[in-house]
Amino acid sequence: MESLIEPGASSGDDDLALMAPSMVSDASFATWWLRAGHRGASPATARAVWRASQTDLRSILDTLQVPTLVIHARDNQFCRVGHGRYLAAHIPGARYVEIDTADHVPWASDADFAGEIEEFLTGTRQMAPRDRLLATVLFSDIVGSTEQASALGDRAWGERLEQHDRAIDRQLARFGGHLVKWTGDGVLATFDGPARAVQCATAIRNAVLQLGLDVRVGLHAGEIERRGDDVAGIAVHLAQRVQSMARPGEVLVSRTVVDLVVGSDLKFEDRGEHEIRGVPGTWRLFAVEG
Repeated sequence: MESLIEPGASSGDDDLALMAPSMVSDASFATWWLRAGHRGASPATARAVWRASQTDLRSILDTLQVPTLVIHARDNQFCRVGHGRYLAAHIPGARYVEIDTADHVPWASDADFAGEIEEFLTGTRQMAPRDRLLATVLFSDIVGSTEQASALGDRAWGERLEQHDRAIDRQLARFGGHLVKWTGDGVLATFDGPARAVQCATAIRNAVLQLGLDVRVGLHAGEIERRGDDVAGIAVHLAQRVQSMARPGEVLVSRTVVDLVVGSDLKFEDRGEHEIRGVPGTWRLFAVEG
């Protein structure tokens, strides 16, 4: 059996094309991927992981006595499909599933890896992750944009907006945010980590302040639904409502976000309980300090 890692597959910047080809065109993800790879392990740890990957376990496969699920990405070029087929063929009673994707990294793919695991463990499948996923949602909006546009004139205001958009693009790339869409005078973005979302929100606030602009930024974490290139769901609605309740120059977050970043260096100021239109009950909101 050949090595689980193809020769040369993890060298240089090309490994994103092998590990998560569906994300190659996503500039913010590619930037995050490169940065994460640089800080993911020390040279000694990387060598240890590489050596462990060379361990030949073929001789013990037929001794496994537990229910086994083998999932493999059909077009995976990092770890070819023959490896998965070999494992399933030599583990007694193993269930084998080939996923229609080239992504080796399961969380980078729209393929339903989690659904296959859920069905194997429980016998049923509730919902495919391609439809719903957990994310931190960020909304921003320029304060007093109409008044500023009138004062500056169309041309000058257009240039200011371009500077604003470039500043946000830079911060999203820096903190690994995914741009969903521009919302006129603001942005809707998602993050897979709440702490980075909060850090990005404050960086956006500080960056556009240097342009002479104030923004309101709101954050909430929860399940969102993908609809093509857009996102929807109660978490998106909540984040937008939280943003609308922020003061000029303020980053306002829900209690959910605060609870998720416990243990970080982030500090918050309690803004009390609030009713949010269209959502039952009250929600405690917090302003990011600093």
